[in-house]
Amino acid sequence: MESSWLEARWARPFYLAFVFCLALVLLQAIKLYLRRQRLLRDLRCFPAPPTHWLYGHQKFLQEDEMEKLEELVEKYPCAFPRWVGPFQAFFYIYDPEYAKTFLSRTDPKSQFPNRFLSPCIGQGLLNLEGPKWFQHRHLLTPGFHLNILKPYAEVMVHSVNTMLDKWEKMLSTQHATVEVFEHINLMTLDILLKCAFTQETNCQINGTNDPYVKAVFELGKIIFYRMYSFLHHHDRIFNFSPEGHRFQKLNQVLHQYTEKIVQDRKKSLQDEKKQDNTQKRKYQDFLDIVLSAQAENEDSFSDTDLLSEVNTFILSGHDTTAGGISWLLYCLALNPEHQQRCREEIRDILGDGSSIIWDHLGEMSYTTMCIKEALRLIPPIPSISRELSKPITFPDGHSLPAGMNVVLSIWGLHHNPAIWENPKVFDPLRFSPENSDQRHPHAFLPFSAGPRDCIGQQIAMIQLKVTVALILLHFEVTPDPTRPPILSPQIVLKSKNGIHLCLKKIP
Repeated sequence: MESSWLEARWARPFYLAFVFCLALVLLQAIKLYLRRQRLLRDLRCFPAPPTHWLYGHQKFLQEDEMEKLEELVEKYPCAFPRWVGPFQAFFYIYDPEYAKTFLSRTDPKSQFPNRFLSPCIGQGLLNLEGPKWFQHRHLLTPGFHLNILKPYAEVMVHSVNTMLDKWEKMLSTQHATVEVFEHINLMTLDILLKCAFTQETNCQINGTNDPYVKAVFELGKIIFYRMYSFLHHHDRIFNFSPEGHRFQKLNQVLHQYTEKIVQDRKKSLQDEKKQDNTQKRKYQDFLDIVLSAQAENEDSFSDTDLLSEVNTFILSGHDTTAGGISWLLYCLALNPEHQQRCREEIRDILGDGSSIIWDHLGEMSYTTMCIKEALRLIPPIPSISRELSKPITFPDGHSLPAGMNVVLSIWGLHHNPAIWENPKVFDPLRFSPENSDQRHPHAFLPFSAGPRDCIGQQIAMIQLKVTVALILLHFEVTPDPTRPPILSPQIVLKSKNGIHLCLKKIP
């Protein structure tokens, strides 16, 4: 009698392997099922928009995401769960009391998208956690004291004037249309390189011809590509891809540049000390502050820590500030009456604008209100996220367990009609002293709040004021009706097609 194939010696290993793989698949399916049931149980008290069993809310929010988000904020008070597929959910909040409870804690940041940035910036304030983060924050805070920042205003004026000279040369007639974000991004990078290293790169003139500048911009594009290419979330797949190879080469350029500047500065300081040379530069740059912190804490602040903080300062600083300035100009272009009122205020303070001193910045009250209203209407950082390290209970009694990914939607908070009347309208008077005093302190959070608020918010505000003041003295800006910006919610809120403005030289 012929034996069955299962009894054949050659077939048994394949049969066992099949059974093993089937058991693994079933085990994984059970784990995913239990995960979904747990999420459904944890989120049952929070209503959500209709969800597809496979895609979750991805298709619903894919197009015009910010407008759809505004609809959900109006429909669902305080918060709603957003499903990404059947087994993953993010809990979105946009209520001031919820935000206050959330930001008062020290939960770790969500891995997505910070882990894509870590190879570039290392472990700095942006992605450190726990005692190490507190130590770095304590050591670096003196570098953002107003007395340190005051001399930076002169540096910023020089960089902004370089950009304005470029714009004047572009005006073949009395006016021209310019994609301003590209120019402003180079300008803010120029400022931060000077403030970080006292380094002249001429990046505004040479564009991305400089290897370091080219690396900074290309790395940003690759990180954005990787964020939205789910296959490349896996490190091994990404590393073997063409984009991964390019990323590694650019990252090497970035780190070699920073390391060389740090080593050259250390050698220069040693030579000055040997020669008893007490001559100082015009201002202390960020590298001076970090080196001073390292000298006082050699055992706990290594060269790796130092390089991480310098890279974090530059890479996380220039893009966000460039976004804030560009969207501010766009808001003023759409609202010429507020633009003109800012211009008149700036003329009264600066005259022809040939010099800006620190005291001038504090006098720009209406311009500051316009800056804040632009940051409310189009916040450069649209959201921040944390993974709960322990359960959280909100003021209304609703709770979430540890492990939940919570997203504070700054966009949703700033467009919440329960807080802001007519939230789509550009109204700087929302930030008059009498109106601001009556508002919840966690209703306006362009720089976050709590223990992990943005350490660089003062330097960002200085750049915003200096830049808008000098631009409005020299140019009138109007929108290009043929190319309105299309919002793209990346790490920094950008426009898919750029920000095109018509510039007209003011005689």
